[in-house]
Amino acid sequence: MTRGRYGCLVPLVAAAVCPHPPLLVPEVAGAAASELDDLRAACDVAVARLLDSAATSVLVIGADDHSADLDYPFRGSLAPWGVPLEVRLGEHPDPSVGTDHLPLSLLVGAWLLARQPTARTGGVHWRMTTVAADEPVETCADLGARLDSHQPWALLVMGDGSACRGEKAPGYADPRADAYDEGVARALADADLDALLSLDPGLSAQLRVAGRAPWQVLAGAARAAGGGWRGELRYHAAPYGVGYLVANWERA
Repeated sequence: MTRGRYGCLVPLVAAAVCPHPPLLVPEVAGAAASELDDLRAACDVAVARLLDSAATSVLVIGADDHSADLDYPFRGSLAPWGVPLEVRLGEHPDPSVGTDHLPLSLLVGAWLLARQPTARTGGVHWRMTTVAADEPVETCADLGARLDSHQPWALLVMGDGSACRGEKAPGYADPRADAYDEGVARALADADLDALLSLDPGLSAQLRVAGRAPWQVLAGAARAAGGGWRGELRYHAAPYGVGYLVANWERA
């Protein structure tokens, strides 16, 4: 937590967890877009619930090759995934100001937020941060504890589960993958901070998990905010051999 302009503590009030497959975007998926209709709908509900919280500042966090706070406003393109679709979050009159190249995790996060009605997104202060995919657990937790805002804030946490759920999965089949994702699903459903912080970086890398570091940032932020948390798991499946999980956390 952090102290606001009146000296009172301003807490993390809510969080949502979503995956970031580029096929979540219908224009990228093309004729196969309907295959992820359920996942897309779950993400929309989770993000809407996040924006219906008391938060007036939303921070989007996802994995990249390094940890950094990005400059507002945020712009990116899905051209590397075959569609010249521009994604924007926030506006500034000077086009030279801001971040022009978003990693996939934040690009999909911005796309999910942009899908929401302006009534929900109006007046929200947007922030974006990356966490290095190989950051140690303690560093991720500390990053979460140090995230702050001068107003009630929320986290949109972007990250996929294991990519080894079957012979057609990007990482082929690994017998450890199902149990790993089941453990994450339980942790998200129960808002279990210790379970998320116990995820092993080595095993996570072997299973090609993109969400381990962002989930542990979430755990660090929730622990620093204090109090109890209530989780709701909205989606847990592996339609393409990759574990996709959607959840909301709110104060108990």
